[in-house]
Amino acid sequence: MGLLATARRLRERGVLGINRRNGEYVLRYNPRRLYPLVDDKLETKRLAIEHGLPTPPLYGVIRTEHDLRTLPDLLREHPDFALKPAHGAGGDGILVVTGQRGGRFRKSNGFWLSADDIEYHVSNILSGVYSLGGQGDAAMIEYRVRFSPLFEKISFQGVPDVRIIVLRGYPIMAMARLPTRQSEGRANLHQGAIGAGIDLASGRTLDGVWLNGRVAEHPDTDEPLAGLEIPNWEDFLLLAARCYEITGLGYLGVDIVVDRDLGPLLLELNARPGLNIQIANDTGLLTRCRIVEAEPPRPPAERVALSRRVFGGAEGGPARS
Repeated sequence: MGLLATARRLRERGVLGINRRNGEYVLRYNPRRLYPLVDDKLETKRLAIEHGLPTPPLYGVIRTEHDLRTLPDLLREHPDFALKPAHGAGGDGILVVTGQRGGRFRKSNGFWLSADDIEYHVSNILSGVYSLGGQGDAAMIEYRVRFSPLFEKISFQGVPDVRIIVLRGYPIMAMARLPTRQSEGRANLHQGAIGAGIDLASGRTLDGVWLNGRVAEHPDTDEPLAGLEIPNWEDFLLLAARCYEITGLGYLGVDIVVDRDLGPLLLELNARPGLNIQIANDTGLLTRCRIVEAEPPRPPAERVALSRRVFGGAEGGPARS
């Protein structure tokens, strides 16, 4: 198939390309002055707390090399934690500690680190090793999300999450991001995680995408991706929809993690979410964007109800009459 024929086929299926995403949606609906609200995880957490949205509790922040002297006492108070760069992207620089023994720290993959290793990692975060553009950064120490048994059969180590694309406050597409052995337990598609589509009406998983190709089973567990029904799915959609009001950003990727004890938690927001979610759902974003753009403003619950009614269906596409 030639390039022109391929482009025409993608256009007919309503596939949103990166140039159109940037020009018609990111630039149009996301004012640059509001980017710090989502590019800085501390700002995102502040907003979530201020508006009563559930998010992993924050234990402390290291902003300068001078603050490093407070690190040992801070870590002693919390035997397990997640250490993150506030301006990180793609999961880089995140260190998850699941326990401590004799002054050493056990990582989620079972390896052990010394206190000096932790301090060195924090210093790297402060110097901007993991941040967007290499700018100076801050290190966040927060609650370690407990693995929920919900995705246990279709995930390998790590903590899966749910990505929901929201346009003008309307959820328009969703997928579960599932760690694999290749992604080293990270729920990031660019690092080898799987994206399994989710039917917006029911919260039931569909087949997915792995390394840009369609897959029906998890490569490490051999379990089928489709057919898992996420309980309390409306809570996920409402949480995502409300992020429009709290940020003022009209085109968002909302990442929600499921904690074993605390339930759905807002993990982070993305003003430039990737497009592989279309492969995961085997349908294009553009058609859904056009439908939502024609809708009037509504309260979050009404927006969610419309999205479930219009975009639900057995194959994850627009509902058939």
